[in-house]
Amino acid sequence: TDYYFEYTECDSTGSRWRVAIPHNLGSCTGLPDPVSGTDCTFSCEAGEFLEMSAQQCTQCAAGTYSLGSGVRFDEWDDIPPGFTSLATYMDSGPSGEDSLTCSNSSWVPQGNYLESNRDECTVSLIYAVHLKKQGSISFVYQYVDNNIFFEFFIQNDQCQEMDQTSDQKWIKLTNNGEWGTHSVDLKSGTNILYWRTTGILLGAKIVKPVLLKSIQIDGVAYTSECFPCKPGSFSRTPGSSSCELCPRNTYSGKGASSCTPCHKEAQYAPEGSAECREKPACSEKDYFQIHTPCDSEGKTQIIYKWIEPKICVENVTGAVELPPSGEREPCPPCNPGFYNNDSATCSPCPPGTYSDGVKACQKCPAGTEPALGYDYRWWNVLPANMKTSCFNVGNSKCDGMNGWEVAGDHIRSGAGGSDNDYLILNLRVPGFKLPTSVSGSSGSEFGRITFVFETICSADCELYFMMDINRKSTSVVESWEGRKERQSYTHIMTKNASVSYTWAFQRTNQAQDIRQYVNDIVKIYSITVTNALDGVASSCHACALMSQQSGSSCVPCPAGHYIDKDTNQCRECPPDTYLSGHQIYGREACLPCGPGSRSNKEHSVCFSDCSFSYTDQNRTLTYDFSQLGPVGSVMLGPSFTSKGTKYFHFFNISLCGQEGKRAAVCTDNVTDLSNKDLQTDSGEFVNYVETFVCQSTIIPSDGRGFRMALSSQSISLADTFLGATVESSLSGISASPDIFPETSKKVPDVNFFYRSPQATSSCDKGRNTVITLRCNPEKTNRGELGVSSKCPAGTCDGCTFNFLWESATSCPRCTESDYHEIEGACKGGVQETLYVWNEPKLCTKGVSLPGNKSAPCEAIDFWLKMGAGLGAFTAVLLVSLTCYFWKKNKKLEYKYSRLVMTANKECELPAADSCAIMEGEDQEDEVVYSSKPSLLGKLKSIATKGNGECSESVQLKSSKPERWVWG
Repeated sequence: TDYYFEYTECDSTGSRWRVAIPHNLGSCTGLPDPVSGTDCTFSCEAGEFLEMSAQQCTQCAAGTYSLGSGVRFDEWDDIPPGFTSLATYMDSGPSGEDSLTCSNSSWVPQGNYLESNRDECTVSLIYAVHLKKQGSISFVYQYVDNNIFFEFFIQNDQCQEMDQTSDQKWIKLTNNGEWGTHSVDLKSGTNILYWRTTGILLGAKIVKPVLLKSIQIDGVAYTSECFPCKPGSFSRTPGSSSCELCPRNTYSGKGASSCTPCHKEAQYAPEGSAECREKPACSEKDYFQIHTPCDSEGKTQIIYKWIEPKICVENVTGAVELPPSGEREPCPPCNPGFYNNDSATCSPCPPGTYSDGVKACQKCPAGTEPALGYDYRWWNVLPANMKTSCFNVGNSKCDGMNGWEVAGDHIRSGAGGSDNDYLILNLRVPGFKLPTSVSGSSGSEFGRITFVFETICSADCELYFMMDINRKSTSVVESWEGRKERQSYTHIMTKNASVSYTWAFQRTNQAQDIRQYVNDIVKIYSITVTNALDGVASSCHACALMSQQSGSSCVPCPAGHYIDKDTNQCRECPPDTYLSGHQIYGREACLPCGPGSRSNKEHSVCFSDCSFSYTDQNRTLTYDFSQLGPVGSVMLGPSFTSKGTKYFHFFNISLCGQEGKRAAVCTDNVTDLSNKDLQTDSGEFVNYVETFVCQSTIIPSDGRGFRMALSSQSISLADTFLGATVESSLSGISASPDIFPETSKKVPDVNFFYRSPQATSSCDKGRNTVITLRCNPEKTNRGELGVSSKCPAGTCDGCTFNFLWESATSCPRCTESDYHEIEGACKGGVQETLYVWNEPKLCTKGVSLPGNKSAPCEAIDFWLKMGAGLGAFTAVLLVSLTCYFWKKNKKLEYKYSRLVMTANKECELPAADSCAIMEGEDQEDEVVYSSKPSLLGKLKSIATKGNGECSESVQLKSSKPERWVWG
């Protein structure tokens, strides 16, 4: 007892020595001599250990266990020896601030499991093991929150990371309440194992930690002793490789070979207990109410039952008794699509018939078909395609309990075993079947599920709605925390596949020894699923017929056709309309596309063909956005969490074209990357989002010490294109032009409007996206995509996202009104006409600028020469006429003076040579002397003689008829 045996290190030949080592140095002498030890790769079978004195494998005694060549850790009252919890913060500040902010972060032992940190620190759980031969490691974990990054990797003794595939390093998410197992092969030699978690708190939401339940390492050379069974477990026989949990109402200490029963009347113990607990007095929290199934008389009643297992006593002071059962009442009606055939149970209507749940099933009339689906409104019994269960994160099981209970007009969460149980309700849909009238359509909606619920909580309860497609992997679609008023939620299925819908309710995620929140419940009032493959019908709807004859079978309409109400025949939808995915009866099923959009050939979706026109004041602006059609990207940030973790918001935008195909893709490479079991039948991964606009959260590789950039939390912001317009609002969505700086350019901005109908807890009407295209000739054709400085995350309210895309391509196409001509001066007899763009140039492509024109010209303008010539000619003519008439005037004066001088005293006028001179060189025969000069002569004569009158009559020769002139 004063010494123990140990093996030396193996030498190069693979041999070693067994040596004796005293417990206390120098306490004794006469130690056994070293002897040759077993082979370095020697190991015992499971349930055995290597007894060092004889160097032989020996069975473990009862109450202990051994893995032979392995080691298991499943007791977490504290962190076992050999394990180290190391907290770091990669974005360290000056003076080592990271050590202060993360000093309290650690993996925390919780008895049955080990819990990771809940903050933003990076915490590593480290364990080093030396293997003499190849081995493996396997651990059981729970990982439900993708706001924590959980990775497992291995280093050698040189701190070099071993080669691992991404699916070995990044751990897969598990369903709420379920445990997963992860296994990795180990190489011989030193293996340093790391379990590393990092929380990313992008909001006020508290992350759910990672839980480790057990760790088992195989490949160690030997074990020289057996491990005692932990309290609450036992091994009955020698040579055990594991221990069993003690049954309910029994307990055991460490290393027990059997369990001890508790006092039956006064004590109780859950499964796997290390001690018994005293039974408390019964209270209202120890029972629950249920509705009994309908009896043969069609009656039901409320009854009360103790929560099993019953852990309270009734016959003590202050204890409550079980309330009496309620009165028998008529059963609620059957659900739509079911009928009650004078029995206590409801049966589904036969194929081709329908019922409202009250009346008997009726056949659908000619020209119609049953509208298949589920419509659960009354909850007398759990439907056949639904099941309920209970999970617990710890070891205490609640498998024998119902997670949910029917309650007449609703179904509610059950009691469970403890406050942190996950209460599960599951609905299985084998697939979807579109009505024959739309089976040829290429619409994206195959069916939808709608449920109305309410949560009544006083603690941090949470309701999860999850979905599992083709039995691949369950993902959380939406979750609600705390108390929620009665509301409705709808999820649309965009692919035809078998799907399992799950509702999980947890009252609190903190483990409690006592039940405090048993009255916190969730109620679901109705669940409706459309187009379910094995559904029943509550009504019939019209479908297209081959002919008008009664009894004709329905045939599908071609893609993009609706059913005419008058003729029941297929009619193609008008241009630029799309067909409603779930109803094609009547012309109103063809819904008009939004402004600036057109429909594809199948009339299944509206899209922008990258062209847009706008008319203003008799001027039409035509845009061509084809160069913006390929997917554009913008990364915003960096942003920082409360502890300084750097992250970015990354957006991919598919603006137009693609025939309506949603080309923007955002992936999630944090979890499930390259996991082959997550691939669909077509080989595609399910962990990505494909839409018009999507968002991812990027944590850079240099920000937290990750070896690759992490992309997570990918969401769709734009599933439907609503239209493009220069207006600032469309369909209730506002472009918020005030958040972007105003532009001085006269070309209007073009707004593209998108909508994602998936409702979230903060956006009950879904998310909206507006992309504003602005003309900026200074940018390139692809331009620059950005957001407002007022909303640096791309959104101010979390529901409407606004982007500004400035580019030269956003300018309208050029027309003749966008340029003008300039005439140049004459140079060398040639005049050039130039064409230049109006400044600033606010157009692109379109008409080209005409080339320069040349025309001949002279030194002096032709019209100037003509004017000068005419002026000179006129001047000469006027001078000539003046001289001519002056000369004529002189001649007349001369002749007149002669006439006056030759007049006699008796006032007789001599025969005049001429009385007037006509044109033509002194012609006398054409002249008649008028009375005016005669009168003048007479006046002069009177003036000379002084008195007397004279009146003369003179006859002048004339070739004309004679005429008398009186004076």
